[in-house]
Amino acid sequence: MINMEPRVVFNEELCKGCSLCISACPKNIIYLADRLNSKGYRPATVTEQDKCISCAACGRICPDAVITVYRPKKK
Repeated sequence: MINMEPRVVFNEELCKGCSLCISACPKNIIYLADRLNSKGYRPATVTEQDKCISCAACGRICPDAVITVYRPKKK
């Protein structure tokens, strides 16, 4: 089995930039991008994937389910 590093993925095209995930992240690694998605919103994105602890707080609070959290396999 492959041991996956903790990481979080945002579907930036569906993100409405509500910022709820930013306040939910205990590591403060989520921010609104400087660019707009096709709907005209600034999507949330992650600055430092290596600091993600895969707690899934961002995914639980997201009202539009645009966040996927990958957790590492336990050894």
